[in-house]
Amino acid sequence: MTLAISGTTGITLATQFDSASTFGFKNRFINGAMQVAQRGTSNPVTAGTTVPTTSTGYPCVDRFFVYCVGATVTAAQVAGSGANKNNLQITGAGSVTAIGVGQRIEALNSYDLAGSTCTLSVNISNSLLTTVTWTASYATTADTFGTIGTPTKTQIATGTFTVTSTLTNYSAQISVPAAATTGIEILFTVGAQTSGTWVIGNAQFEKSSIATSFDYRPFGVELQLCQRYYQSLPNFVFASTADPANVNARTFLAPMRASPTMTGTAASGTGASVIASSGGYSLGFGGYAQSGVHSASVSVTLVTASIEL
Repeated sequence: MTLAISGTTGITLATQFDSASTFGFKNRFINGAMQVAQRGTSNPVTAGTTVPTTSTGYPCVDRFFVYCVGATVTAAQVAGSGANKNNLQITGAGSVTAIGVGQRIEALNSYDLAGSTCTLSVNISNSLLTTVTWTASYATTADTFGTIGTPTKTQIATGTFTVTSTLTNYSAQISVPAAATTGIEILFTVGAQTSGTWVIGNAQFEKSSIATSFDYRPFGVELQLCQRYYQSLPNFVFASTADPANVNARTFLAPMRASPTMTGTAASGTGASVIASSGGYSLGFGGYAQSGVHSASVSVTLVTASIEL
């Protein structure tokens, strides 16, 4: 960065020092540091290309979907090193022919990127393979990308990173077309990861012609950004002998982007299974008994709400 001081024009900084590329909230990825994992720190990824959907395909760290072809793999939030607390790790398996990890950026959070140069940067290592392919695309219609097997998106650009077993930062510049106002997907893919591990961390996508330092945001802020798309809600109890048994509405932990798919599990009570019903994506929800008459209060130990892209 250069600094010029003039008695006429005052202080002038180099063009790369601006609010878009230097200060906070420049990273359009949510949870790029892989620190939020509401669904758990390790889960299997079943082979198939019918993901992601609004409620499936997100096995581990929030906002990043994972798919594989040929065999089941494992996605896990693992410890990082130095200033990087966590990474996402994919463990390969025999017969695997492809694995993909990606994030879909909502149109509201990427609209201004249309017609500009953006930079993708990410930490990657792979103990088996030496090539990781990245692909940028935009949705055909707002926030509607389809699945891996049946996509509804237009490719913007693609390229490769030559990687090693040592975690290293890689970057690429992407010219985002003016038509890309409908949401952007960044997808990382590898081939036959039949063994070993593939590690990804500090993923960043920013409006800049160069890669800048990683945008570390407070954990609480990052968690709330994630909860716009998925929430694991606190336990609650209701009592009723009616069928169905209504309960009072509860507020979401953060407003969601649209009315979510919700699930609930009854841990105690007699004669009923419990599900949850959206009562307004920005306000809260109500629960009810799907069937049966309760003889006692029912404790619901897990309610999830999901409206991923």
